[in-house]
Amino acid sequence: MERKSGTGRSAEAQAFARLMGELKERSGRSYGALARLLHTSTSTLHRYCSGEALPAEFVAVDRFARACGATAAEAVELHRAWLLADARRRAVVEEAVVVTAADAVVVDAGVVERAAPEVAAESGVPRAPGPRRRGRRLLPAGAVAAAAVVALAVGIGALPDPGPERGAPQAGPTAATAAATGTATGPGTGPTADPRTGPATTPPAPGQETSAGTTTGPAPAPGPGTATSGASPAPAPASPPMRADVRSHVWAAGCGHAYLAESGPSAVPAPPVEADAPAWAAARGAVHAGTQIVEVTLHGTGPDPVVLEGLQVRVAGRRTPPRWNVYQMSQGCGGALTPAVFAVNLDAPRPLARPVAGNDAGETIKAPAFPFRVSAAEPAVLRVEATTTGCDCDWYLDLRWSGPTGSGTLRLDDGAGRAWRVSAAPSDRPVYGYAHEQGRWTR
Repeated sequence: MERKSGTGRSAEAQAFARLMGELKERSGRSYGALARLLHTSTSTLHRYCSGEALPAEFVAVDRFARACGATAAEAVELHRAWLLADARRRAVVEEAVVVTAADAVVVDAGVVERAAPEVAAESGVPRAPGPRRRGRRLLPAGAVAAAAVVALAVGIGALPDPGPERGAPQAGPTAATAAATGTATGPGTGPTADPRTGPATTPPAPGQETSAGTTTGPAPAPGPGTATSGASPAPAPASPPMRADVRSHVWAAGCGHAYLAESGPSAVPAPPVEADAPAWAAARGAVHAGTQIVEVTLHGTGPDPVVLEGLQVRVAGRRTPPRWNVYQMSQGCGGALTPAVFAVNLDAPRPLARPVAGNDAGETIKAPAFPFRVSAAEPAVLRVEATTTGCDCDWYLDLRWSGPTGSGTLRLDDGAGRAWRVSAAPSDRPVYGYAHEQGRWTR
């Protein structure tokens, strides 16, 4: 699977393609020979090395580096270049979605006009006010899917080898939220609960920083006769000097995954590719079946590095698993690479993120272990794999960090304060796989 890098390739994409090309030339192997080793097509590999496309997963990049005989330092440099190029691609896609939203149309009794200014406002881009008419319906030109998953494996940019005890984008952008915890609510505010996931979230008080990094308006000054406390206000929590991009619909080896859905097989379309899974699952109300893999890419936003100290698993709710059908995204897949991850057993009374070693064609991949360091030039990738055999679970992660400006906790979830969701698959429910030659789901 690949992502088009688009016209006007970024400097990051060009740098990544240059490294790929240099390794390929030095290996002395042809595109065809390397493509056979990597189980991909010759044309796809050529697009990677020429910068016409960017691999969607680092797994393909890592296999390429090994096939070309890259040193450990060269593999780290290639990993960092891919992370930077992928981050730039995501930023370009987000800008394109803003433009798409601004170009939505408003239909009113056969009159077609450009969208009202509030469409662009929701995308964070102010636009000039336009005429408004009563009774219009807004027809969005595109939709952005949210992501959710748990399985945390680590890949660090240009960090030194941590040693034996230390512990890689779906269609459209992923609006993953990473909110700092510990903020206090304002007077008269209270928690609000998501009807699906159950965990309560607290709206920000005036003057308080929100999860998107913006700040609400100033708190109103006390009027005459208003009682004020003589105690000094508590210091505001430190703002995380980093950005987290979260993918929560990560599939094992890019194809191995299953979802629970209430609909019968005749009402469920063919399985999507991994990049389109969030939209596919959201449209069916489907949830991860048994296992959820989450991949978090962290980028520093300040001049100084930030130390990642540890992960805490938070279970926001446990319910009886729904008696829904199981839909497998592939009839069978696998690969020589098993990434190192942080494994989470959500059935445990107090789940922990345990480091687990990986394997690459018989070669052990060291288990991830904190602490890690992240900066603007050295991003980090964490991979977490959560499993359950007994509950319909809502969960999220708290990432502890520290840096020159202070320390704190970064909440990682599916956006807007909503927890991820994964459910055990009932053993007495039918399991379907898609028969492409017949164009339908079969048992």
